[in-house]
Amino acid sequence: MSDREITRRAYAKLNVSLRVLGARDDGYHELESLVLPVSLYDLVTLHSSDRLTLSVAGETAARVPVDETNLALAAARALADALDHEPTGAISIDKRIPVAAGLGGGSADAAATLLALRELWDVEVDDDTLVSVAGSVGSDVPALLTGSAAWMTGRGERVEAVPAAPTWWTVLPFAFPVGVADAYAWWDVDGITGPEPKDLLGAVASGAPEDLATVLTNDLQAPVISRHPEIGEAIDALVAAGAVGALMSGSGPTVVALAWNEAHAERLVDAVPGAFVVTGPPDPGAG
Repeated sequence: MSDREITRRAYAKLNVSLRVLGARDDGYHELESLVLPVSLYDLVTLHSSDRLTLSVAGETAARVPVDETNLALAAARALADALDHEPTGAISIDKRIPVAAGLGGGSADAAATLLALRELWDVEVDDDTLVSVAGSVGSDVPALLTGSAAWMTGRGERVEAVPAAPTWWTVLPFAFPVGVADAYAWWDVDGITGPEPKDLLGAVASGAPEDLATVLTNDLQAPVISRHPEIGEAIDALVAAGAVGALMSGSGPTVVALAWNEAHAERLVDAVPGAFVVTGPPDPGAG
């Protein structure tokens, strides 16, 4: 077997808007979300190998599972099953995205793995099949296949790429994780579905911070903050420091603050220790 190496950036995401419409009979929740990939990324590298393996290194590797619960490994096996292909390839992940943080790191790794395996295995896979496999792995994976901002509905299996102008964000992670299942279980207990943001797609397409700030919404935010009030305190601190708007991303606990521009985002970092700056969507020329 000739040795091949394929490396892809697995971009993190933030949810500009996340509405939870209700629980489904299959154990998931019906969602509406605008998913924005950002410039923070893991590096996913695949090498030719006669068996499927996974290794994880990097800044947040200690908290990443390397068994069958790892979404990249699950994605590889799901694609092999769908194509009746032998599951092969050595997957290496250089982990940089915080884990269990609401930034979609595991889902991004899974999406990057699917795209890299299509190339490594040199197989024809139509987009519908790839999205179906992605949806079987995790609710955020189909949206992160697109490489662009995406409108996500259903439990995440229905996605549509949408235009998005560049925006700047200050990201504040926390040392503790919030499990996705926990966040949705808390919503089941005391969450509500917020109103539909007005002209959400238009605001994202324009990138105008004053418009985008009016559509920032997350139905999981209140239930998670009720268990972790420090998240709410961080949102208040970022707004007090001059953020155009701020909210919890996804299932949390990470808080993201919208800035007017890069320099403004850097000033917000100075006001809130532990934060860093990203832009979204990522520059396609960056790799």
